[in-house]
Amino acid sequence: MVQVGSTRLLIDAGRGVLMRLAATGTFPIMLDAVLLTHLHSDHVTDLNDVITTHWLMSRQPTPLHIYGPERTGEVVAGVLAMLAPGLEYRLAHHLDLDWEPIVEMHEITPPTSIIIGDATIATQSTDHRPVEPTVGYRISGDGKSVAIASDTIPCPGLDLLCADADVYVQTVSRDDLVRLVPSARFRDILDYHSTIEQAAQTAQRNRVARLVCTHYVPAKGPGDDDAWRDLASRHFSGEVILADDLTRIDVV
Repeated sequence: MVQVGSTRLLIDAGRGVLMRLAATGTFPIMLDAVLLTHLHSDHVTDLNDVITTHWLMSRQPTPLHIYGPERTGEVVAGVLAMLAPGLEYRLAHHLDLDWEPIVEMHEITPPTSIIIGDATIATQSTDHRPVEPTVGYRISGDGKSVAIASDTIPCPGLDLLCADADVYVQTVSRDDLVRLVPSARFRDILDYHSTIEQAAQTAQRNRVARLVCTHYVPAKGPGDDDAWRDLASRHFSGEVILADDLTRIDVV
């Protein structure tokens, strides 16, 4: 989640997102928008929970704004179809609830800019092929900027997204560890995710202040931080943050 002033933006809706939001004192009804980077299952699997809880916590008909790449509407329609029986049960049970979830869809074709509350958001195309299209978000406010790249390899759109950013958030992989796994399907991960070295090189090339690594492939275990950070620090002279769930970063 990125907060700019009083504006709260949730980027993607993966596994356990509601529990993580609750741990920050944030609930879906408090979100100004959900921004989807792409439609892989691990980035949208709990979108149903966000939609349902936003609806149940609304005291009056209140839209949930969802932004995402082409076909996001298809995914949202599928989620609502899956929820249909449960929505009927809720409506039958709660006498003060007489409207269905209101989801306002906004499909994005980068590059484009949007304003949501206190946040100005610029988008760029990233490269996660064959997942296409994919969207990176640069969220700005009060003279500061955070670039959310998600799953991508280095590409021109990524450079535009994070140039001179205060914070650059990037999915990272370890090719040395992935190649040890005796599964061609798992090793395929490498051709559409940045390695931690590539993320560091992108950060250095684009004069980023802080590189935030996340969504580790394979998962980062206890005691592994030094090895991951060393790989990044060989290529990036700025601050490297190895983020775990609920890491908070203040941009001042």
